[in-house]
This record gives sequence, structure tokens and C-alpha cells, in this order.
Amino acid sequence: MLNALWLSFFLIAALTGLGRWLPGGDASAFPAMVEALFAMAKLSVEVMLLLFGTLTLWLGLLRIAERAGLVAALARLLGPLFARLMPGVPRGHPALGLITMNFAANALGLDNAATPIGLKAMRELQSLNPRPEEATNAQILFLVLNASSLTLLPVSIFMYRAQQGAADPTLVFLPILIATSVSTLVALLAVAAVQRLKLWDPVVLAWLLPAAGALGAFMWLLASLSAAALAALSSLLGSLVLFSIVIAFLVAGAIRRVPVYEAFVEGAKEGFDVAKNLLPYLVAMLCAIGVLRASGALDAALGGIRWLVGLTGWDARFVDALPTALVKPFSGSAARAMLIETMNSHGVDSFPALAAATIQGSTETTFYVLAVYFGAVGIQRARHAVGCALLAEFAGVVAAIAVSYAFFG
Repeated sequence: MLNALWLSFFLIAALTGLGRWLPGGDASAFPAMVEALFAMAKLSVEVMLLLFGTLTLWLGLLRIAERAGLVAALARLLGPLFARLMPGVPRGHPALGLITMNFAANALGLDNAATPIGLKAMRELQSLNPRPEEATNAQILFLVLNASSLTLLPVSIFMYRAQQGAADPTLVFLPILIATSVSTLVALLAVAAVQRLKLWDPVVLAWLLPAAGALGAFMWLLASLSAAALAALSSLLGSLVLFSIVIAFLVAGAIRRVPVYEAFVEGAKEGFDVAKNLLPYLVAMLCAIGVLRASGALDAALGGIRWLVGLTGWDARFVDALPTALVKPFSGSAARAMLIETMNSHGVDSFPALAAATIQGSTETTFYVLAVYFGAVGIQRARHAVGCALLAEFAGVVAAIAVSYAFFG
């Protein structure tokens, strides 16, 4: 699947470039695509430098948590649930505790912690893989749920809106929370349908229903706060949780008489090894994405959507928010740039800008996640991971647009 997907990016870019050149004489796409190749190769190295630091830090801390027994305790706690959702993973396996920690970090918007923990979890799942080049069901479920972007506190979106002068930076909080919940639900249902997981199992329902209830209660609580209080809570909670995790790992290690410094260095060395193996996969995927974007294919897709919406007579205001949606699966930085450009062009509190912010907060860089998580363990055959992840991405975009009309239309 990844082979076909990667090749299709280049072929679509080439055909788009030819389509601009041969009829109209516009050959600018080809220099732009060549420039994009080198720019994306450079960006891959820059991303790697950041990953070297974060992976080294967090895998060092995770080694302390493992030796202190925290990861094993989480794995035992969630064993009954994951025995239904990931039947190929033995109860008490270290991957289960790491998966739980990854989901918690993602939900709180702690990307710097979530990615290293997720990569460690993927490596643990790979240790159970009888076919190292092909993703297992458990790896696919884990990756697709990661790509569904369940975030309770989208602090970065608040920050972008505040930088652009929004009167209420947190205005998009509830729309984002609703849309990202939809994308995560679709991700779970899609994988469950393909893998024939029994979500109606009493044990699964005993976990999922209270979790859904807690999420609803959390949404109601935060919706009752003022904009200033919500912004302050978002900023404080993220930092407080992140540093509390660090202290909890260190204190637990000290109580269990773990040599914390030695354990940290041991884990940090593993983080360095993981990071250096990612570069070929990042270069491959980011270069393909850069060429596709430089060719004008994404702009052409947007124009086609605008034309189709015009034919139906529907309200086309949401089309101005679609650049963010179209590039988000490929590049987080490009989607962020699209969001800011929409804010500048239409106004930070205009409908297109609010819809774009909701889309940005409720979707994920699907292909980047695929490249990083599967690249870290050398998986080349993704099976149904891409289809399920893109379905969740599409559901998140549709939900974001619908919720934007409900709140801001």
C-alpha cells in the first residue's frame, strides 16, 4: 500500500505539471517540484534533529518508568480491555502500558511526549510481529487511533488565534472537541469492522461507556468556563501534566531503588538508535508530499471542489477552509501556514478562519504519522492502515465543517 501511495504522489505531480505545461506553456511546476525535493530533504533533517532530542529525552525517562514497574502496572490494569481490542498482544505486555501513556499524552496535546512514547510502543508491538515488514492488527489499531487526533486541549490552536488578534481565542474549543471525538470514533469503528473486533463485548463496553461519559462531563465542565479561565486552564494543565509525569517517573524510580541516571542514559541510547533509523522514511514521504504540493495538484483539487459545490447551490463558504484540510494529512507545518493565511485573508473570526481552525485541531498529519511510526520499525506493508486512517481523517473534516456551521454559521 505504501509503495503504491508513494509512487502515486510522484505520478500525480508529474501529470499535473504536464497538464500545466503542454496546453498553456506554463512550465513553472517543474522547477518548483525540483526545488521542493531539496527543500523537503532539508526539512527531513531538521525534523530529525528535533526528534533526536525528544526521543533521547523521553525514552530515557521511559526506561526509568519501565524499571520502576509503572509500565507493567498499566499493562496489567488494561489487560482485559486490550485482550479484546488487540487479541494478538499477551496480557501484561509492556506495549499495553506504553499505548495507554501515549493516548493520554495525545489527549492533552503533549506532542513532544506522545511521539517518543508511541514509537516505543510500536517497537514493543513489533517484537510480537511474525512478519516484520507487514503491520499487525494491533499495530494498525494503535496507529489509526493515533492518526485520529483525539485532543482534549488544543492549546496550539488557541495560541494561533491569539497571535492573530482573536477576541476569544478559545471560541473553537467545543467544535474541535466534538469533531475530534467523531474522527476517533470513526477510526475505532473502521478498524473494528475490518478486524472483526467485538466492540459490544461487556468488558469493552465497561471501559468505553464510562470513558465516553467522562469525556462528556469534561466537555460540559470546560464549556461552563469563561474564555479567560479556559485559556489559563489549557496552558497550565498541559505544562503541569507534562512536568508531573517527569517527576512521577523519577520518584517511582527512586522508591524502587532504580539507578535513575544510569537507567536514563540506557534508555536515551535507545532513543538515539530509533531516531537515526527514521531518516530514510521521512525523506521518502516528505519529498513525495512536497512534489505533490509544488505541482499544483492540491490547488487543482480545491478548484474542482469549489466548482462542484457551485453546481449544487450549497453554501460554499467552507471551501475557503479546505486548503488546511487538503494539506493536513501530508504536512502539519503546511496546514498551519494555510490556517494562518486563511486568518489573514478572511479575518481571524470569519467563518472560513473558524472552520479552518476547527479542521486543524481535529485532524492529524496522517502520512507523517505513517512514515514515522511504521518507519521506526521498518514496516513496508501497511495493509488497511492507510484506508482506515484516511477515513477517520475525512470524518474529522466533515464533522469539523458541520460543527462550524452549527456554532458559527
